[in-house]
Amino acid sequence: MDRVRFQLGGEKLEDEDTDSEGGRRDPKSKKTSVQNNSNEINSRFQRPSVYGRSKSHEERDGSRQGRHHRRKKHRSKAKLMNEGEEAMSPGNIVKELLGDSTSGHEPHPLFSEMVELKLDEWKETARWIRFEEDVEEGANRWSKPHVSSLSLHSLMGLREYLRRGTIFLDMEAKTLEDIVDVLLENMIINNHMSYDHRDYIKQLILQKHRHQFEGIKKVKSELAMKRGNSTVASGLILSAVKSLSDISQMHVMSEKNRSGNSLSNSEEAISTNTTFMKKIPKGSEASNIMVGEVDCLSKPISAFIRLQKAVRLGDLTEVALPTRFIFLLLGPPVEPDSKDCYKEIGRSIGTSLADEVFHEVAYRARKREHLIMGLDEFLDSVTVLPPGEWDSNIRIEPPTSVPSQESRKLIKVPSVLANLPPVVDEEEEKHLLRKEAGLVRTGRFCGGLINDIKRKKPWFISDIKDGLSLQCLATIFFLYFACLAPTIAFGGILGKVTKNRMASIESLVSGLTAGVFYALFAGQPLTVLGLTGPDLVFETLVFDFCENIEWDYLSFRLWIGIWIAIILLILVVTDASSFVCYITRFTEESFATLIAVIFIKKAIE
Repeated sequence: MDRVRFQLGGEKLEDEDTDSEGGRRDPKSKKTSVQNNSNEINSRFQRPSVYGRSKSHEERDGSRQGRHHRRKKHRSKAKLMNEGEEAMSPGNIVKELLGDSTSGHEPHPLFSEMVELKLDEWKETARWIRFEEDVEEGANRWSKPHVSSLSLHSLMGLREYLRRGTIFLDMEAKTLEDIVDVLLENMIINNHMSYDHRDYIKQLILQKHRHQFEGIKKVKSELAMKRGNSTVASGLILSAVKSLSDISQMHVMSEKNRSGNSLSNSEEAISTNTTFMKKIPKGSEASNIMVGEVDCLSKPISAFIRLQKAVRLGDLTEVALPTRFIFLLLGPPVEPDSKDCYKEIGRSIGTSLADEVFHEVAYRARKREHLIMGLDEFLDSVTVLPPGEWDSNIRIEPPTSVPSQESRKLIKVPSVLANLPPVVDEEEEKHLLRKEAGLVRTGRFCGGLINDIKRKKPWFISDIKDGLSLQCLATIFFLYFACLAPTIAFGGILGKVTKNRMASIESLVSGLTAGVFYALFAGQPLTVLGLTGPDLVFETLVFDFCENIEWDYLSFRLWIGIWIAIILLILVVTDASSFVCYITRFTEESFATLIAVIFIKKAIE
């Protein structure tokens, strides 16, 4: 058998190209058969990106073969090398991949669901949106979301399955059966499994999916119906799971059951968890993780599949989402507490896909090495807890605020440049800050006003709509009384000072008019509208001035308003408001001191 054996550390132990009798086999004959089978697959579907095929070598001795592998490894590294050894780290390569917007697909929010093979159906046992939720076996309900706790051995095992298993990137398929046909044909070609197991494995993968939200009663009723309708069929299915004594009979029986239950399957295919769907972000896609034990397999088989276009695959997912990723892991039975437990491998890939960085790598990966490097970067960022100081059965509560992962996406500066002091132009930095705030002269007529309108236009309607909410009711009442109280209070005092020429009514009307126009066209609700202490002092001084020279106060006050309007218009058309950035704390404190002195003087008088 032509195969390649590996160890966990990633080094190749043995490369055999012998037949079952120990003789040397002609590599050209095998190459021809592989190409013929590949052409047969490509005639049905567009050829996906498949990596990891076992290869035949024609070197005559081991030393020449070793040099061949070293040259091939050197060439693959040369393609990834940019500048120095630091650029070859998995973290930097992942960051470069994430920075390439043309690579792969645009990432979407991802919902992951894991199912395990239980006798004749797939049973949902875990799911991820951001954090993990598990089905509690005793209570038969979902646990609270919690931070996933994984063993290092399971993560390393996942890395081996990604390195040695079947990888399909951008497969074009519309149904689960099409996906399974292409997958099994590829596994048979690459000697990952025997052709004799093909129909049996296909039937297992296409078995019904039982989701947690469907309830216990439905499970019991359907099991009773199946037992009542066909006791012999049930016995054949259960025995078939444990052996391969009669694959052909089981295949015929499955076709009959499939045709007889077509109506019930079509009804259940549209049964989705609409309540849980509300918790999933819009535009999300699904990843389905399928793990199980099969007696007929002598070694585990695995596959990671990314579809070219996300499609709905029947009852594969408990919510109405299109599937983008599928991870399949089947193997011989192992102990539940074993380190090689397939469920732990499934939890590892589910947790990895829930990670923000690996999630984007899975979307943008162009080859197998990108997935492996994405997992290596994930391993570099994990925290290992010592076994003697922590109970693995205790679930870790999710944090109140999830830390940002942007630092994992930024490319690190080389060590030579990192030691140099950063060059910062303070003037340029201040200029950029002023430009963002609209405090830089444009040099055009009404340029600042035009820029203000452009900045406010995208949010103008939403600012009004967002205020029409019950949550804003308390704020509306607070701002109403915050503007009304000082207007009435200072208006009453102003009426006494000006001999009722300007009192509370005039203050309310002016505050209403100015406040509405200010809020609609320019302002924001935190600005204090109406009379304030400085306004009261100003009006008192103006009235006293008019009384001393025997001028009419209201006429003089009208001309003051007209001139203020003219000056403001001139400031607007000339972008003079940009000079506000030069007002320092000294100017503010000087004005506040003037107001304080006037108030103290009035209090003494």
